[in-house]
Amino acid sequence: MNRNNQKAGINRREFLEKSAKFAVSAAALSLSTSKLWALPSDIEKNTIPYVTLNNGVRMPIIGSGTLSMHGAAGEKCIAEAIYAGFRLIDTATVYGNEETVGAGIKLSGIDRKELFVTSKVWVEDSGYEKALKAFETSLNKLQMDYLDLYLIHRPRGDVQGSWKAMEELYKAGKIKAIGVSNFDAAQLNDLIKNNKVKPAVNQIETHAFFQQPEMYSILKKHKIQMEAWSPFAQGRNGLFTNPVLAEIGKKYNKTNAQVSLRWHFQRGIVAIPRSLQVEHMKENLNIFDFKLSRADMKAIAPLDLNITQFPEWE
Repeated sequence: MNRNNQKAGINRREFLEKSAKFAVSAAALSLSTSKLWALPSDIEKNTIPYVTLNNGVRMPIIGSGTLSMHGAAGEKCIAEAIYAGFRLIDTATVYGNEETVGAGIKLSGIDRKELFVTSKVWVEDSGYEKALKAFETSLNKLQMDYLDLYLIHRPRGDVQGSWKAMEELYKAGKIKAIGVSNFDAAQLNDLIKNNKVKPAVNQIETHAFFQQPEMYSILKKHKIQMEAWSPFAQGRNGLFTNPVLAEIGKKYNKTNAQVSLRWHFQRGIVAIPRSLQVEHMKENLNIFDFKLSRADMKAIAPLDLNITQFPEWE
């Protein structure tokens, strides 16, 4: 069984290394033969733990990323993720798939109130007026009347203007929580000292190979939730076949992916893995029946390369 788990890890890595276009096209092949979605009462019971943000809003500690999910195949993937048990769905303007996400949520049949939906304002829409307009566009595409979380996607352009708009939307009840993504310590401090509402979340790159201990401590100090936008590093640097993670996984009959997500969970980090395959969606949620020991956590710590695995984002 452990050999099967290891094989699954290798397949997952190979799958993620495929182009997004190919992956979504492949998912479409099973669209016509997959079973119809169950009624809301039949959707698997949600057992995912929640974190409480600094404004009292509760957020699932694991969610589903949606990057590269488009069209009918994308709708199917999103509905399958919800059916599997995910309640946090993460998208962004720049992904170009908010309409797909909204349609996928409707396809699932679940009550909107049971979900935690995140989107993000892109650099080109930065500034007060543009951010207000971008937010309304996102709502319309998602077919929703509010968002649970809205983030500044990157610290570029008129950040202060965007934040002013987001504060107004937050106070008006259109957004339950507002936050940022990819902000470093200086950018975060500048935003905090110049505004009334403190960010509730900072969504950044963090995984076994880029653990960001300094940012982890800073966010803890400010009571800002750390969220990992790529908890598997998209399989880069051989995460799905890493021998340290594999050796730990053998003790619990878990894959490298599950060990990685459990590591995030035990550090209190929200993670949003993306998967286009149902078996991996279920695998990603199957992390709450074991616990990494102190020795396990210490063994993972030296894997930190202290460098981004996504230099193209710099």
